[in-house]
Amino acid sequence: MNTPFGIANLWLEGDAITRFVALALLTCSIVTWVILLSRFWELRNLRKLKPELDNFWRATSYEQGLQAFSNHQLNPYFQIAKSASSASVHHQSQSNNHRELLQTLNYSEWMARSIKNGIDSVAASLQKGLTFLGSTGAVAPFIGLFGTVWGIYHALISISSSGSAQIDQVAGPIGEALIMTALGLAVAIPAVLGFNAINRANKLLVAELNRFGNDLLAYFVTGARVKSGE
Repeated sequence: MNTPFGIANLWLEGDAITRFVALALLTCSIVTWVILLSRFWELRNLRKLKPELDNFWRATSYEQGLQAFSNHQLNPYFQIAKSASSASVHHQSQSNNHRELLQTLNYSEWMARSIKNGIDSVAASLQKGLTFLGSTGAVAPFIGLFGTVWGIYHALISISSSGSAQIDQVAGPIGEALIMTALGLAVAIPAVLGFNAINRANKLLVAELNRFGNDLLAYFVTGARVKSGE
């Protein structure tokens, strides 16, 4: 049975503000799902790169180890290892020209800072989209609530002007206005859950990158990777 109430009727009968709120929630929902799907796919691909670390450490030379990494442009392990190698070459090539700097920043300190900068750069790139997800999760319910309040206000004005306040005439418009609150929650809940899941995955990945960075530092300073359990 056809009903005069619902999302379609809310759009057709709503004013500019009601439609703006609906479009804002729809836009936030679309962007949220695009971020979630793209980030989860990216994290999935990054997890597949972890086994390549074994091939890197088994290589007979550092350059051969770098070639063991695939997808160089998106591989954080390759980026950190490559930046560490470049930093080492730079320090050695400039050692005769900047002895004042070397007196306060020796090779070990230089490599530690260079590797940390590489890890921080990768960690910063992992944060993309999280600001939007966090903001959407916090704001979307209030946007939906604003749409509900605005809809109820206009529904009550319309009912009072008609001079009739029977339950069937009140429940329909007010229930229709409450759809906005439901839409706001429908947008916010995936954003919050996705934010928490991606943030946790990022922390685990950064912890793994820090371990890799410590191994790299040990390699450049001592010439050998620190084995676990030593």
